[in-house]
Amino acid sequence: MVFNKLWEERAISFQTIFETGDDIAFSSNAGTNVTEENVYQIAAVWSAVSLISDTIGTLPVDVFFRDDGNRRPFRPKPSWVAQPDVNFNGHSTFYKSVLVSLLIDGNAFIRVFSNRRGEVVNLNVLNPNTVDVKRNGEGRFIFTVVGEDKPLTSEEIVYIPDLLKPGQIRGVSRVGAMRENLSLAKALEAYAATFFGSGTTLHGVIEYPGALTEEQATSLRNSFDNSHKGWRKSGRTGVLSGGASFKATQADPEKSQALEARRMAVEDVARIFRIPSHMLNLPGTNTYSSVEQNMIQFVTHTLRPYVTLLEDSMSPLMSRYPGGADAFIKFNMTALLRADTQVRFAAYSTGLQSGFLTINDVRSLEDLTAQTGDAASQVRVPLANVNLSESGVSAQRQKVGMVRDLVFAGFSPAEAMEMVGLPPVAHTGLPSVQLQGVAQVDPEDPDSVYKDEVQ
Repeated sequence: MVFNKLWEERAISFQTIFETGDDIAFSSNAGTNVTEENVYQIAAVWSAVSLISDTIGTLPVDVFFRDDGNRRPFRPKPSWVAQPDVNFNGHSTFYKSVLVSLLIDGNAFIRVFSNRRGEVVNLNVLNPNTVDVKRNGEGRFIFTVVGEDKPLTSEEIVYIPDLLKPGQIRGVSRVGAMRENLSLAKALEAYAATFFGSGTTLHGVIEYPGALTEEQATSLRNSFDNSHKGWRKSGRTGVLSGGASFKATQADPEKSQALEARRMAVEDVARIFRIPSHMLNLPGTNTYSSVEQNMIQFVTHTLRPYVTLLEDSMSPLMSRYPGGADAFIKFNMTALLRADTQVRFAAYSTGLQSGFLTINDVRSLEDLTAQTGDAASQVRVPLANVNLSESGVSAQRQKVGMVRDLVFAGFSPAEAMEMVGLPPVAHTGLPSVQLQGVAQVDPEDPDSVYKDEVQ
């Protein structure tokens, strides 16, 4: 039996691992037949696909436009942004279906239904196996869809390929490209099922002194299997008569490295879908210190490319609305990177002090209602970043210094301030703060707070 070079280098005896009789038959490519329909039977694939699609499907979606470099909400927001498919509430089910099609087939086809004004009224995710795509004489896509009377254009189909080879039209299927790896993963799961279904302890041959007829041998084997086959019967005490003996021919699954083989198969699935291994519940692949970095890796290298692909593909639909030529769809991924409370608040404080966040910016990130008033929407510029010569502060300080010099020279404060162009100020008549005692407030006469101190 020939296995691919990658698995040969892992130094695992597959002849031992897959020695399960006629229940598993390998092809010359070291794998069972894996298709886009049965690939979901691989637990790791199911977990990977559902993890990516569920995560993106739950992200908030909105539509914006650029105004003088600023991003502003586009209103009124088309109904399909919040509910693309009228048959399902919200947008989660719709985008999950799009992601499943992309991850398994490598292509997603979305049927667009429009009214007479060209505005979108409904979107349906099509089965990619029912769609054929070609180019017409102008190089534009033409789609032939099962159930449609005529070919459809890009006005009626949103086409989203995952990975395109140069010169090709359809995207590459991960199932097709990684068929050998996925076949091995599927075979390992089949082996595990066969192993536990056949019992977990007794594997070998029955030796019998003397000759047995075929019927006698079959009867002895069936009798032994009926007593021990299946995990519910594993561990039972065997009884052999007539000089027969049992000889084990297969080692414990740990010793035969079956569990390690399954682990490596799951790791292959994680690599195929670019998911950190610990997210597929592989033990020993994560530590507390690496949780945050793994999440950043997952968001940056796994989710963001698909989110960007969806945004770029769905945004052109906004051109069908008045003023929507420059509008774009945006998924909010901020919540995925939200750290713990202490770290988050420290970051907000830095943003406020550095002058690139407002109070309302922070409240929006925390899903809080915006405060009224200009102060909450204004950036606080640190004094260190202010040009004093342009702000007029330096000039004011010079005038104050001139007033002080004139008063020391014998001029009255009023005369000195008038000379330098400063507005007159009135003194309270109270001594300086340093010379004041503790104020005693009379509830009946609040104006008498400084009465004793002044006298």
